Parts: sequence; C-alpha cells; structure tokens
Amino acid sequence: MALVGLFSAKDDEFEGKLDLLASLVEARGGQVVGRHVQRRGVSSGGADKMGDPLSRRTLLSPGRAREVAEACRQRGVGAVVFAHPLTDHQRAVLRDMFGCPVLSGEDLR
Repeated sequence: MALVGLFSAKDDEFEGKLDLLASLVEARGGQVVGRHVQRRGVSSGGADKMGDPLSRRTLLSPGRAREVAEACRQRGVGAVVFAHPLTDHQRAVLRDMFGCPVLSGEDLR
C-alpha cells in the first residue's frame, strides 16, 4: 500500500501522522511500500496560494497526482490510503488515476 497526505507547511508533525496511518495499515496485515506528501505553502509561490481551494477532484496538485499514479504502477501497489477523508467522487477519480482502490484513514479505524 501507498500512503498519501496533504499537509500545511506549518504542520511539523506530518511525519508522525503518516507513521500513525502506517501503523493502522500494518495492524490490518498491509505493508506500506511508499509515502507521498503534498506540502502546501512550502515555497513562496505556494504560500501565496494557501488561500486557493484544493483540487476537489484529487486533493493533490496535478503533478503530485501523476507522481503517485506512476509510483503505484511501478510498484504494483494494491491500494492507496489517504490521510484525509475523501468523498465518493474523489475515490472514483483517484481509483481511475492510480489503478487501484483508494481508501482514507477513516476507513481503517
């Protein structure tokens, strides 16, 4: 499985949040083979865009979504787990992009 999280540049605890998500995956017999993080507001250009809405379709930038999709294909990932809640529409769009089921951390609790 691959983990995906969208975090503010001000969030210093994002790695710990991904570690917790990884422990939920492993407690259910899954193996984490990749972690993908989208940081928002890291660069000066990104900080200017902090107020802009996120992609309602993917929660990720187009480039990061392509990066995750390619990594999923290369590693034969069986599922992707997002650190954030997802709508049914987002799950469907991401499933089509990534080529595997897409869950949120809430699904593992």
